[in-house]
Amino acid sequence: MPLKPRILSVAPMIDWTDRHCRRFHRALTQHTWLYTEMITTGALIHGDRARFLRFNPEEHLVAFQLGGSDPADLARCAAWVEQAGYDEVNLNCGCPSERVQKGAFGACLMAEPDLVAQCVDAMRQSCGIDVTVKHRIGLDYDESPQLMFDFIGKVSEAGCKTFIVHARNAVLKGLSPKENREIPPLRYALVQRLKADFPDLQIILNGGIKTIEDIHQHLEWADGCMIGREAYTNPWLLTRFDSVSEGGAISEVGSRAEVLQSLRSYVESELAQGESLRNLTRSWLGIYHGQPGGRLFRQVLSDATRLKTNRWSVVEEAIACTADKQFA
Repeated sequence: MPLKPRILSVAPMIDWTDRHCRRFHRALTQHTWLYTEMITTGALIHGDRARFLRFNPEEHLVAFQLGGSDPADLARCAAWVEQAGYDEVNLNCGCPSERVQKGAFGACLMAEPDLVAQCVDAMRQSCGIDVTVKHRIGLDYDESPQLMFDFIGKVSEAGCKTFIVHARNAVLKGLSPKENREIPPLRYALVQRLKADFPDLQIILNGGIKTIEDIHQHLEWADGCMIGREAYTNPWLLTRFDSVSEGGAISEVGSRAEVLQSLRSYVESELAQGESLRNLTRSWLGIYHGQPGGRLFRQVLSDATRLKTNRWSVVEEAIACTADKQFA
C-alpha cells in the first residue's frame, strides 16, 4: 500500500495541539496533516480513554501521537486509535523532558532501537493504519550520526516507513524542553544525508521551519515538512500551506475575522456542553500576528473577567479591535 503523502503537517505539541486547536487549524488549511499532543499509553489504559481519543471529524487527515515503551501496551492503544478513526498512529521517540524519561519513553528510546522495533512491529500487527516514528538526530552532545542511522535502520526493518526527524539532538540532562528546542544546533544536512541513504523511506523534516521560503527550500530533498511553534504563534501562515501541498493558489479562506466567524457554531456548541471559552480560543491568539489591532485582540481574548462570561460576544469584541471590525 503506498504511503500517504505528508508534504506539510503541524507538529504534536503537549498542552497546545488539543482538538480545539486542531479544529481551528483545519479552518485555515484543508490538506495539512494535524497531530494530537502526545498521550501516554498509561493515560489511555487507565484514564478517560474516550476523552483522550475524541476528535472532530473535520480534522482529517489527523494522527494520534502515543508515548510509551511497552510493545503490548502500545499495540493495545494503537488498536484503539484505529477504532477511533485516526489516520495514523505516531510513536514519540523525541521528547526530551525528564518527566517523559522517567516513564522510559520519548527521546531516550533512540538508545534502544531493538525495543522501538519491537514496539513498531507490535503496533503494526494490531492496527491497519500507518505507524510512524518521530525522533531526534542524536542524544546529548554526541554529534556522530551513527546513533540515528542505526536507529532508522533497525526500526525501518520492523516496517516503519515514515520518520519525522527533528533536526536537533535531544539533551537528556541539564536542558529544559524549551531549551532543547533552541540550544542544540539544527543540522539539516544530516537529515538530508539520511534521506539520501534511505531513499525508499518517507523522511519528514521538523525543527526551526518558520516561513514558506524555508518549506520550499527543504522540499527540494525532504518528503515533507512539519511546522511546530510557528503554526501556533503565527497561525495565519497555515493559509498558505495548501498552495504548497496541492501545487495551486493560496486557499480562499476569507479574512481572519471570517475564519473565526466560521467557527462560531462549533464554539457555541462546545460552550453549551460545558467547555470554557478560554480553552476554545487560546490557540487563536496569534491569528492577528503582525496586524493592526493584534495586540488588543490578544488582550481581550486573554482577559480573565471577559472569558469567564463564556459568551461568543467576547470574540466579537476582540475582532472589533482589529482592522476586521466590520465583521464583528
